[in-house]
Amino acid sequence: MNEVVIRTLRFSNDVQAMRAFLETLGLRSRIESESGIWIDMVAGRGMIALHDAARSDTGGEPGQTRLTFEADDIDELLERLVAAGFEDASIFDEAFGRVLTATGPDGVGLWIDERPKDLYGYKLHAAHPDTRWSVTPMLGASDQVGWERLLDILGGDNPELARFRAGGSDVQIELTTSENLDEVAERLAATGYRVEKADGGLAVVDPDGQTVRVRG
Repeated sequence: MNEVVIRTLRFSNDVQAMRAFLETLGLRSRIESESGIWIDMVAGRGMIALHDAARSDTGGEPGQTRLTFEADDIDELLERLVAAGFEDASIFDEAFGRVLTATGPDGVGLWIDERPKDLYGYKLHAAHPDTRWSVTPMLGASDQVGWERLLDILGGDNPELARFRAGGSDVQIELTTSENLDEVAERLAATGYRVEKADGGLAVVDPDGQTVRVRG
């Protein structure tokens, strides 16, 4: 089965501080580059990747968040996307592995990494994420129907994980948990993070100065 996982990508000025923040919430590091430029972190469902903004070659700005994905088999996924009308879908090689790109809804670039098999230059951690947590990014979208169709094509948990708001093209980190929110707030506050109750959940300012929402 070709598993395709939704992955929020954050460009950060302080990758290690963001890592500690996400670990406080329940995510766990899975793969980390020996250079410290990259860490990907897993939840019960979904992922968050952290990239050192100062060493981004794609123009990532500190605090900027993008939507990306990871897949077992991008060749099969390429056929699936082309058949669905994504005619510019293509695969190319990066230093870290193979990548599938296409133009997604709202003209946003779609980026899907092939799950790494060669870990040269990377450290693999025995990740045991808290299964109560899911990565559920909030997407600014003018073409919500197009995004929903894309997520359905990608399959897996993806259609039910993303949230939408009208307009824009930005991505915000949001998490959903079945853990008691009062306990989450206490844990964050004890570690020095500023937490507020908002929209039936929590809002906390992360080390990049961005607001992360946690929903129950």
